[in-house]
Amino acid sequence: MGKRKIELSECACAIVKAFKPGILITTKNGDKVNSMTIGWGTLGVVWEKQVFVAYVRDSRYTRHMLDGNPEFTINVPVGDYDKKILGVCGSKSGRDIDKIEVAGLTLVEPEVIGVPGIKELPLTLECRVLYRQQQDDDKLSDELRKRFYTIETGDHIAYYGEIVAAYVIE
Repeated sequence: MGKRKIELSECACAIVKAFKPGILITTKNGDKVNSMTIGWGTLGVVWEKQVFVAYVRDSRYTRHMLDGNPEFTINVPVGDYDKKILGVCGSKSGRDIDKIEVAGLTLVEPEVIGVPGIKELPLTLECRVLYRQQQDDDKLSDELRKRFYTIETGDHIAYYGEIVAAYVIE
């Protein structure tokens, strides 16, 4: 299994288009690997570094994992893939099950960080957290607050991850 290095500009459109059905953020803390489906994210340049900003609800197990190891991979489908993957990783908690096993995911050794890629969703960004920021609900418009937030769901934390490697698993 090889990896074809890519430039962020080469894959930006594919990543943005994949947000609609969902992509995975994968974390690793100790021996535990966890993937979660996300539909929100930002690609860009901050502090002269290419970054992926992932938004993770404070209550999610993924937040706990990122607090223990501030690294993550972004895993994006390319071509055909099993839709069950996004369903399992978006509806179950890594606190309760091993989502890697249940979703039938194949872990691939990373290039730079300690968090693996996912063979089944081969477009991979390896990210190291540079900064995290708790979202302030009071600064949201009323429309967004009503549409996306309840007392039960809580706020998001924005994790600004420097993209230290980008490739497609082949």
